[in-house]
Amino acid sequence: MGLLQGKTALITGASKGIGRAIALRFAEEGADVAFTYLSSVEKGQALESELQAFGVKAKGYRSDASDFSAADQLINDVVAEFGRLDILINNAGITRDNLLMRMSEENWDEVINTNLKSCFNTVKAATRTMMKAKTGSIINITSVVGVKGNAGQANYAASKAGIIGFTKSVALELGSRNIRCNAVAPGFIETEMTAVLDEKTVQGWRDGIPMKRGGRPEEVADACVFLGSDMSSYISGQVLQVNGAMAT
Repeated sequence: MGLLQGKTALITGASKGIGRAIALRFAEEGADVAFTYLSSVEKGQALESELQAFGVKAKGYRSDASDFSAADQLINDVVAEFGRLDILINNAGITRDNLLMRMSEENWDEVINTNLKSCFNTVKAATRTMMKAKTGSIINITSVVGVKGNAGQANYAASKAGIIGFTKSVALELGSRNIRCNAVAPGFIETEMTAVLDEKTVQGWRDGIPMKRGGRPEEVADACVFLGSDMSSYISGQVLQVNGAMAT
């Protein structure tokens, strides 16, 4: 359909799962796509070829968004290579689940840095380019857990709730420059990570969702296409929940 024709998007953590689905949908809609990966080198390199098959420009960068200097260099490299940056999607994230009484400081810091600090790093670096262009769409991937909390995920919930507050603040600061900032909050999305779990456990989660199924990564990607496109030109500071009504 070409909803993103002529736009350049940067997606962090795109070698698998939701990030990969977003990258593929963006290329399908005509966007040039830059993306990052860290540990999944082979998957990252393979994705680059898949994206180019759509006839768009695509390039993967091995970069750690939680590193302030690396994030700044990443944005500079993307703008130098692509000539512009219209859409930034902060998708990189990890979990280190445990009950609070057993959670180590390292587990806390690692999740906060990877999930939340990375958003600060990339948005701060991208703001210069977007302000100069007087346009831009920033999309931060949060979670239903950031909205409602979850036992055993205090670090993850805190990082994702922080993303919501960060998103709303950025929207207020940059709105006058025609830069929009929104968050997408997926619920239970079935990816390769959930495929290795016990089927009985997974079915129990499905049964607890009003729509009686898990979401597909492509459904999260579709929400990102909407927020990245001109269809959402007057939408900013919002949290779009993609969760089958599980947090309603």
